Amino acid sequence: MPETIPVDGARRSDAISIARVICILGVVYVHAWTGQNGEALAVLHGSGQDNLRWTLMEIFGRSAVPLLGLISGWLVAASGRTRNLPSHVERKTRTILLPMILWNLLAILIVSGAARLFGLSAPQPQSLWWVVDEVLILTRNPDINVQMPFLRDLFLCMLAAPLLVRLPGWMLALIGLTAGAAHIAGLGPPVLMRASILFFFTLGILTRRNGWEERVARLPFLLALLPFALLMGAQLYRSITVGDGGWLVAQRGLDLAVRITAAIAFWRIAWALAGSVARGLLLRIEPFAFFLFCAHLILIWVGGPLLGHVFGPMGSTFYPVYLIFQPLIVLAVVVIVGLVLQRVAPRTAAFLSGGRLKAR
Repeated sequence: MPETIPVDGARRSDAISIARVICILGVVYVHAWTGQNGEALAVLHGSGQDNLRWTLMEIFGRSAVPLLGLISGWLVAASGRTRNLPSHVERKTRTILLPMILWNLLAILIVSGAARLFGLSAPQPQSLWWVVDEVLILTRNPDINVQMPFLRDLFLCMLAAPLLVRLPGWMLALIGLTAGAAHIAGLGPPVLMRASILFFFTLGILTRRNGWEERVARLPFLLALLPFALLMGAQLYRSITVGDGGWLVAQRGLDLAVRITAAIAFWRIAWALAGSVARGLLLRIEPFAFFLFCAHLILIWVGGPLLGHVFGPMGSTFYPVYLIFQPLIVLAVVVIVGLVLQRVAPRTAAFLSGGRLKAR
């Protein structure tokens, strides 16, 4: 008989927190340090280490991110405060936009400063407009904090949220389908850097209205993961064997399908973890998740080469160990820095974490 799992608010809240942790840890794999430039990576393409890297990136990185957007839409739909436009905009400016701006400024200061002072191979300011675009992400993706377009587009979705939560379901579905079609067609910038974020944001609102998260939580574990496993096999074959050549529309269509099934799979995994012995540890990590999302690329730019002297770059014997444990290494540094900031500069800790790290 299929597993029957009672859905309750406390476990659902825990599952949301745990989903944030596993998704953001997975994002680190997308930006993991390799110690190689594009030309060297092309030479290594198809090697065992390259295949491992792509597998980790696709399964735990790009595939986990959609659930973050979906959860944001779900939470907005569940909050009565969303309908109060002034306070909603002020809150999201304080917890999303301003931290994004400050982290981008820190990235320029730390990463570009290390490049200027110590010869780190990293982007440096090219003009005043480069700095403005790097900080505000107006017309392009940033060169340093390449993960930040998610926060930028999420903030824009949040600005539209007071309207979106008032729309009937068919209009929300139309907006979501339009965003999905834009993703497949390669459209979006400079309005939305990643149209798929709006797709999953609206899907999150619809999920809340229809209770789809409860249905997924009740699915047998293997059944919830099966569509993702099948489509991920096709995605990995394309990424590792075929490459980016061919019909881009078909590739983006497959990518969106993978992301949808990934959101289902990772939500079911988070639900299972919320009822496991790992729950307590993951919930203790959750307040650091936003800090980890914003800080991890700065740490990888600066700290990656330092540990690279120990493990070697991609292609070296011990690099796979370094690659696999990079998210945990970065997390350990983030937790230490976050705890110190909570002690010595609690307001800074709260601001940089979007309000998640409170004074101890």
